[in-house]
Amino acid sequence: MDVPAPAHDRSHPTDAWSEMPWPDDDALQSDADSAWAIALGLVDESVAGADDTVPTDPALMLERLEDRAAARHRAAAAEYDLILRVLQDALDDPAVWVGPDPTLDGLWHDPRGRTVAAVRRDRLDMAERAAVAEIAVRLRLAEQTVRTRAAHATVLRERCPRIWAEFAEGRVSERHAVETARLAATLPADRDSWVAFDTGALDRALRLAPARFATSARTLRERVHAESLETRHGRAHGDRGVWMTAELDGMATLTAFLPADRAAAAMTRVDRAARHLAIADDETRTLAQLRADAFADLLTEARPAEAAADLETATAGSQVRASSAGSAPARPGIVVTVPALTLLGADDAPATLDGYGPIDLETARRLAREATSWIRVLTHPVTGAPVALDRTTYRVPTALRRWLGITSPTCAFPGCARPTRECDLDHLHAWSEGGTTDDDNLDPECRHHHRLRHETRWAAGRDPDTGGLAWTTPLGAHIDPDPPPF
Repeated sequence: MDVPAPAHDRSHPTDAWSEMPWPDDDALQSDADSAWAIALGLVDESVAGADDTVPTDPALMLERLEDRAAARHRAAAAEYDLILRVLQDALDDPAVWVGPDPTLDGLWHDPRGRTVAAVRRDRLDMAERAAVAEIAVRLRLAEQTVRTRAAHATVLRERCPRIWAEFAEGRVSERHAVETARLAATLPADRDSWVAFDTGALDRALRLAPARFATSARTLRERVHAESLETRHGRAHGDRGVWMTAELDGMATLTAFLPADRAAAAMTRVDRAARHLAIADDETRTLAQLRADAFADLLTEARPAEAAADLETATAGSQVRASSAGSAPARPGIVVTVPALTLLGADDAPATLDGYGPIDLETARRLAREATSWIRVLTHPVTGAPVALDRTTYRVPTALRRWLGITSPTCAFPGCARPTRECDLDHLHAWSEGGTTDDDNLDPECRHHHRLRHETRWAAGRDPDTGGLAWTTPLGAHIDPDPPPF
């Protein structure tokens, strides 16, 4: 089982941008999931059945609080353990998830030309995927969260058994255990390093709060790691990337995972540009707001001349190369859905930004004014429903793909948020069996869930009443379609 890459925290937006980061979303979600597990009854029966009357004596209240915290930690450990056991069982008996092994039939021939060994490897992979998906939809978790928890349990059992034992007994919190697993997963296959890290981490976990523990445990990892920092940096360099997270009220967080020297240089440049702007007499923005605006201007070049001038002035001694006059940069395409009456100012129905969700109307109208082209969608004049687009070819036309991107903005699998533009358009009624290429018979499925539907015992069917795509798991559970994301 693969060990996931380390999570990257988002720093708190403060003037001192190098301060310790706040707990990330995964850590907060982890605590919430643990509390939810207790509500499901994953705690010991003796604890769950205890008298819930709140004592009035402060000492007794604190004892009760410690008992509840320990029960929550035990419940979290039990959840991790059960997830790992289900996935291990799927690898031991894949037939439950993907059906009988076809290679055992003496007349079997693979239409894709795979060898027996390749088919059996694929069956194990798809069985694990199917099990992960079933756990995810039943617990209402992301599939990556399920995989991560199984990986954490695997690492703790193998590399940090003392931390795992204390976690299972409720004496170490989930936050401590997860951070231990994350760091231990990056150690080389050296048992002496594992033992040293496990021993040191346990001592710290029993005495330190999670934030202090994380700092101390990272230092411990550096001390016991057998590989040079240069070797590790070269490997970590391959994980660099940029991603966006939707936030509330029309905002979003843009995160970049970069080599430390380049990240520091980028932050210094943005900070320098912001401080240059801050000295203007009529400037009212805070330094944090100026950094955000300078960062956005330099990346999007929404005001290229101003951004270049600001940067050139702010980076005295550096060479800045600006675009030649008249060669404006190409702007990336975005999709904004705006009701016509809203666009005309006769209604206040919200607009949506593809891949994000609702945005304020002023932003939507500004984007409409700046649009260089439009795509018109034909709808029924009374009901407003899209006109059906029956097709006689297997290939999905561009216009139909665009329309499906509006009506079904994400993968149709429960809980999957991958945008339709990154998905396969799957024929629900197979083309080879007479299915048509139209919006009633097509659903977006990311490549992973597309394979899951065709290569495992996961099944999907159209609800005759609602038209939504309902799913049936390999173990027979019926999963209703997700509500529209926006």
